[in-house]
Amino acid sequence: MSSWLLISLTAVVACLATLAIDFIVRQFGKREKHVERKIEHLYAAGDDQFVRTMANLLTGPFREGNRITPLRNGDEIFPAMLAAIRGARSTITFETFIYWAGDIGGEFAQALAERARAGVKVHVLLDWFGSKELDLASIQMMEDAGVELQRYHKLHFTRFRTINHRTHRKLLIVDGSIGFTGGVGIADEWTGNAQDADHWRDSHYRIEGPCVAALQSAFMDNWIKASGVVLHDERYFPALEHHAGDAACQVFASSPAAGADSVRLMFLLAITAACKSIRIGTAYFVPDELSTGALQAARRRGVEIEIIVPGEHNDEGLVRLASRSQYGKLLRVGIRIYEYQPTMYHTKLMIVDDLWVSVGSTNFDNRSFSLNDEINLNALDRELARSQTEWFEHDKAHSKEMKLNDWARRPIHEKLREHLVSWLHSQL
Repeated sequence: MSSWLLISLTAVVACLATLAIDFIVRQFGKREKHVERKIEHLYAAGDDQFVRTMANLLTGPFREGNRITPLRNGDEIFPAMLAAIRGARSTITFETFIYWAGDIGGEFAQALAERARAGVKVHVLLDWFGSKELDLASIQMMEDAGVELQRYHKLHFTRFRTINHRTHRKLLIVDGSIGFTGGVGIADEWTGNAQDADHWRDSHYRIEGPCVAALQSAFMDNWIKASGVVLHDERYFPALEHHAGDAACQVFASSPAAGADSVRLMFLLAITAACKSIRIGTAYFVPDELSTGALQAARRRGVEIEIIVPGEHNDEGLVRLASRSQYGKLLRVGIRIYEYQPTMYHTKLMIVDDLWVSVGSTNFDNRSFSLNDEINLNALDRELARSQTEWFEHDKAHSKEMKLNDWARRPIHEKLREHLVSWLHSQL
């Protein structure tokens, strides 16, 4: 069977399964309304009103005095995370979507187990779906050492309303004072330095300062849902240094239970506030009609917009088809789209006007906007924006730009597959 026919049949089967799940969910839960109309451009990303709007419409204020250390690829990310774990004195809280068997998974399990045996309170929250490939030996080793391990939204016939809701958050908080968040999962694909197709490109961020408490709060929200236990003493929420650095940050946690569309609203507000430039790096780019309209409107008022997405090295073939089907609407107004060539591109990044930066777990798709629990760190910080722009430009140099003429001339079988996959946009 040819590959395109196999993908097409897979799309049809996935579509039918998705529609069945949606039907069940609709019977047991009432759907909330979403943002339906264009948001008007009223202020710039650097204005006080932008900060007030983001703080009041979303999940909390911007806190001053944070230090953000960007980490690029596994060679930087995993040593920093493991060093923090091995240096833990009182508590470790760890939440992730992907945790697979492999060398790095085993190394994390050993480090967590060692700290638990040393008397550190270790709490690990794994998404049930994303951690299905974790080996039983690692689980047993951690639990035998005293690690408290919970699975988020474990499959059960009584949980129809949450069957499609996953925690996609990536959180590590050590002693309540050092936090990590970003895009990496715990799997060998994230090791290395994006040097070949087997080692992915991604970013993660180490945080010190007042925003660490907000990261901890986001972890506790899902820990309570999974375990029913409230962890609240000074080991988890110590007094934090308020002058760890110069960055003003907002931790933005989103979930279906916390209100539909909040993370989508965050992106829409940022796009609408842009005056000069928008740079987006995302692993999965499937914009809906309103998001597409916001990007088009920004470009028409003169904002330069560049987007980096994965190329042929893509772990979700259906998502790539759905993404490419949307290119024409953006290319026609002058938005530039680049497909990363060396390996899977898993970064989640938005930079607006060389000032406002959003990083974390959220992709530019409906699954992140409406179905997953996500976590993002928003910062008003020109130094962070500068460093992330440098990374963006480096990634762009290793990407192929998609031109409108090339997109329009793609093969008919590709257009057919994209049309079939378009039925699944609500789930991608």
